[in-house]
Amino acid sequence: MPARIRLQRHGKKNQPFYHIVVADGRAPRDGRFIEKLGTYNPMTNPAEIVLNEESACEWIKKGAQPSPTCRRILSYKGVLLKRHLQIGVEKGAISQEQADVKFNEWKQAKEAKIANAKSEIANNARNEAKSRLDAEKKANEAKAAAIEAKRRAAAEAEAAARAEAEATAEGEATEAPAENTEA
Repeated sequence: MPARIRLQRHGKKNQPFYHIVVADGRAPRDGRFIEKLGTYNPMTNPAEIVLNEESACEWIKKGAQPSPTCRRILSYKGVLLKRHLQIGVEKGAISQEQADVKFNEWKQAKEAKIANAKSEIANNARNEAKSRLDAEKKANEAKAAAIEAKRRAAAEAEAAARAEAEATAEGEATEAPAENTEA
């Protein structure tokens, strides 16, 4: 019975959500499994991974083979590094304390890197929203200026038409009494 660590798909269409499971290699993808190790949500940025690292390390120690995607997930969470360090402890190359120190240093560096990536994503989103808002304000100001220019042009045209109408009315008024006197 070759055990495999692999993903079991859940979630809706176009919204995948995976369970990380240990299953018999002959079992169907979404079928029977031996143990659930955690979850993986690729829809968030960065992807959300919840993993029982101790149990995953034990299954790898027993010989369970991870799928390529699960291998990347386990590497990302440090399970493969932890197993590598445990092999060194078992062989006597390093002590358990040294292995723990190395793993904790790696874990802190990894968490800092993830925190920086999250803050960078948040800053980029904030800057993008600000630039879109500024562009919208400029477009609204341009539209308001165009509307105001049309109003002024219409007011000037109306004033010119009114002045012309008054001028023609005055001209007719001065010409009309002259015609009345002749008659």
